[in-house]
Amino acid sequence: MATELQMLTGSIVLGLVHVLVAAGFSTAQRGMAWNAGNRDGAVPPLTGAAQRLSAASRNFLETFPFFAAAALAVVLTDRGDAATSLGAQLYLWARVAYLPVYGIGIPYLRSAIWAVATVGLVMVVAGLF
Repeated sequence: MATELQMLTGSIVLGLVHVLVAAGFSTAQRGMAWNAGNRDGAVPPLTGAAQRLSAASRNFLETFPFFAAAALAVVLTDRGDAATSLGAQLYLWARVAYLPVYGIGIPYLRSAIWAVATVGLVMVVAGLF
């Protein structure tokens, strides 16, 4: 299997981890009754790690469609090379690191990790040109 597809598979799993971790922290803060209820009315705001993990999950979901499309396009057009492979790996592993760093609340490191993931994404996209 192409490295880009392996990293895409890993990213799918990571996306599920993002959703589950964010939901777990949200439920811990808002309570099981809120989570199981209809969620009508005002939503209690999240704070602390729950808010950061929710933001990390949203941020992952903002870039994942671009990565998925690029990885699939590279493989389907047989344009993969060492640079697209490295880019896909940078994207996934930076995104793996992003979740705990954002959850803990390390601001500058979080931004640096985001930049590495973005560079990886651009490397995959660049393989299509």
